[in-house]
Amino acid sequence: MSTSVSRHLQLIAPSGYCHNQAAARRGVAYFQQLGHQVSGEDVIARRFQRFAGSDAQRLADWQHLLDCQHLPDIVLAVRGGYGATRLLPALDFAALGARLRDQPLALCGHSDFTAMQMALLSQCGVISFSGPMLAGNFGAEHLSEFTLSHFWRAMTSPTLQVEWQTSARQLNVSGTVWGGNLAMLASLVGTPWLPTIEGGILVIEDINEHPFRTERMLLQLADCGILARQSAIIAGSFTGSKLTEYDNGYDFDSVWALISERTGLPVVTGLPFGHDRDTVTLPLGARGHLQVNGTDCRLTLSGHPTLR
Repeated sequence: MSTSVSRHLQLIAPSGYCHNQAAARRGVAYFQQLGHQVSGEDVIARRFQRFAGSDAQRLADWQHLLDCQHLPDIVLAVRGGYGATRLLPALDFAALGARLRDQPLALCGHSDFTAMQMALLSQCGVISFSGPMLAGNFGAEHLSEFTLSHFWRAMTSPTLQVEWQTSARQLNVSGTVWGGNLAMLASLVGTPWLPTIEGGILVIEDINEHPFRTERMLLQLADCGILARQSAIIAGSFTGSKLTEYDNGYDFDSVWALISERTGLPVVTGLPFGHDRDTVTLPLGARGHLQVNGTDCRLTLSGHPTLR
């Protein structure tokens, strides 16, 4: 699917400086070798302090989407890090919504990009994709065929199905699929940038967060009433943390059990989603139907933008 039509890819860098320049260049080469047009390569080397340019420069990436005559097919974040939150108060969400909403446009990224995705969903109803980024995924020395196939399938499938194995109990729920990086979601609590989703399916992932930090953030979402409005939680990849003797058996399974007990919500684990080499791509804000039967789990998504 990715090679049959030439796509226009626009790079943006709303977060941290891309310290792995070679990886980003490999990512550009991946798309170019497939015959796709890549614009905005200048953002790869751009730098101010720890950021991928000054706030004004990074805001200009979004202004370009408002000003350009023809929208790109895919808007892809170079990398995560920190920095997107600084931009939110200065963005013209009304104009972004008018330009981007209901267009066959794929905005894709994860990690720090979650802040931008939640703000777009909250402020103007723009659905985006939580998925691979230029440097870390498309620029990997050894590309993940799993990640690539799921990315292109999400970009082009009006009805998207994701299947995996889980230990959760039998389940059949529907709702808006939303979420992303848990640390970013917790940081947006109490701000206008976090959407209010009723009956939602909350999908979470993170990296370098110990189980107790993960539990603390989920309890924050519970105590402010966010989890009470959800139908289910899907736990993706939680990588990079190390348990010690002090934990004495306390692990992520302990976290999921506590959160389920406290909230009454089913926590469905096992989804390859997040900072791992293998990751699915999910449209945030799409309609979802989650089914668990035995160890088989299926998430069906629709209502998201797809490339023509």
